[in-house]
Parts: sequence; C-alpha cells; structure tokens
Amino acid sequence: MNYLELCNAVLLELNEVELTTANFSGSRGVQTATKEFVNKAISDLYNAEVEWAWLHTSKTEDTIVGQQEYAFPDDMRKVDFESFYLTPKQVISNNEFASDISNWTTVSGSPSYSSLGNGRLLLNNSEVTQAVTVTTNRPYQLAVRVMGGTVNLKVGTSSGDSSIINTDINVTNVGEGKMHYVIFTPTVSTIYIGLANTATADYYVDFIKLAEDFQPFKLRYISYDDFLREYAHRDFDTDVKYKKPDRVYRTQNHTSFGLTPIPNKDTYTINYEYFKTHTNLSASTDEPLLPSRYHHVLVNRAKDYLYKLRSDVPMANIANAEYEDGVKRIRIEMLNKPDYVRDLRVNLNTISSGGLTNV
Repeated sequence: MNYLELCNAVLLELNEVELTTANFSGSRGVQTATKEFVNKAISDLYNAEVEWAWLHTSKTEDTIVGQQEYAFPDDMRKVDFESFYLTPKQVISNNEFASDISNWTTVSGSPSYSSLGNGRLLLNNSEVTQAVTVTTNRPYQLAVRVMGGTVNLKVGTSSGDSSIINTDINVTNVGEGKMHYVIFTPTVSTIYIGLANTATADYYVDFIKLAEDFQPFKLRYISYDDFLREYAHRDFDTDVKYKKPDRVYRTQNHTSFGLTPIPNKDTYTINYEYFKTHTNLSASTDEPLLPSRYHHVLVNRAKDYLYKLRSDVPMANIANAEYEDGVKRIRIEMLNKPDYVRDLRVNLNTISSGGLTNV
C-alpha cells in the first residue's frame, strides 16, 4: 500500500471519511492526524529493531590514491564492519551496456545498442574499442560474455591493435551465453580493449570486465583507539603507510570509515553492508520500505494512536495488542528469533484475528 492507501485503511476501520488524491495535501482534522500517525507507526516499527531485513543493503566504494577516510551513505543507520571486503576495481566504463554503448569508440561499421536482456552491444560487421588505464606489470583478468556467433576480442597499445591479446570467442547457438576469461600482464599504462564481428550477422556482447587479478579478501575491523595506538604513527614510513589496505576502522565522528594502510592505488573497491534509516512518507504515492505483507501492522499501530485521540481506551488496547503481535510475527519470520514464539502463541488467543493471519 502507498501512503494514501495506508491512511484510508485506517480511516475506513474507524468509519471516517477517506482521503483522495485531490485533497491529500490539504487534509484537515482526523485525516491530517491519520497521516501523522501512519508515519509515527513506521517510526515505531523501525525502532523496534535495528536489523530489519528490508532495511539491509550493500554499498561499493572505489578507493582513491592517498585518501584514507570515506563517508558513509546519508541513509546509513548501522554498518556491519564484519562485511567489509576489498575487491579488485572493474576499470572498463559502461561494461554492461545497460542503456547504450557510450564510452565505446567505433573503429568500423555501425555498432549499436540492443535492449535484449539487460542491454547488449550489437556487432554486425563492426568493431568498437575503449582506452583503459591500468597498472603496469600487474596481472589483470579480462572476462567477456558473448551471446552467439563469433566475436573477436583484442587488446593492444592503440585503437584496433591486437598485439597483447587476439582471440575469437565462439558460441554455436545465438542467444546462448558464453563467458571467456583471459589473464595477462600489461607493460604499458594505457591499453585498448577491442570487440569485433566481421560477419554480416547480429552477434551480441552483454558483459565485459577488466580488473586486477587478485582474490577478494576481508578487511579486519579495528577500533579507532587501536588505529591511533598501532597505525597512525606510520606517517614517517611511506612504504608502510601507502599499501593495499587490510584493516578498516570507524572514524571518531562515526560518519565515515578509514582504511589502513592508506590506499596506494585507485584499483581497489570496498564492498560492505549496512542497514538504512527510515524516511517519513510525504507524497500520496510514497510507499514504506516495509514489505507489503506487513502493512497491516502499520495500520494497527495508526489505529491505536487514533483511538487514543478519541479517548477510546478499549479499542486502543485491542489495536495495540494487534500491533505488538504483528511485530512479534515479523521478528519470527525475518529475524528468526524463536524466543518470541512462546509469547505469541499465548497472546494469539486473547486478541482479535484482524490482519494477523496473512503475515
């Protein structure tokens, strides 16, 4: 349900006049109170737990040479420092062809974008190339996914050149995807990645990735005090201070994280997970992050507040009991906390069945 529908679900239960799209922003009286109580219900449910599954998300952050600290997302409430991993940074621009073939330069023919799948590069007697900056004398892995036909993969030191890699990727059936991997060590800092099809037929590439060839590894969490005591004094030794990071810490103001050693290259990507903060609904079409099958729990909480506004204590108690047991149901399903099961079984016999059977 969206914001309007949640409000009307509450108003309907209390036999009040429902809101419409036209009068939603200019509502008065009990309608305005209902809008406030729906947002208050969202806040109450949000504060009942920190780690609700629907607030869980992930973040990637590319390192910058010499930069030690990186800001957390604005919507971050709690970060999981056990989830921090360092992975090789993918360095090809527009490597998934999600909406176009920008960043790729035409060498010959008329390559184009295809909306098949999640977006693909279409090659028909044509060739594209892209210049990429790499670190010399470091192994890289190049991965390409071809969808049917034969696509020539080339890597060289100039546009159209294939002095580093020149290989054909063959897929018998058009539409069948095939991944091709190759590891190489560039000796120049700028290389050119080329994709070509010399046949008069539509062949597709839907994915290409180039990154340093090293295994992702977990960053060890240390406290800020440990960082100051054990690592901050490294300033005097450049070889120790600037390296591949292997530890992460929360900065003193808690709004960012720091890496140590300080990244010596911009070819790393930091991956981590966090729980988002909630935001109030505003427009009539806004929807809460809470999965729709739990929206009735918000309705029950808002009913509780509205009944209290009416000084109808018995009905407020019923609505509150329905809300509390709805929260317990969500905990059981989403947090797998069996300690709530016993209390729930007892309480289910003492409240009305409204809304609880569909959790």
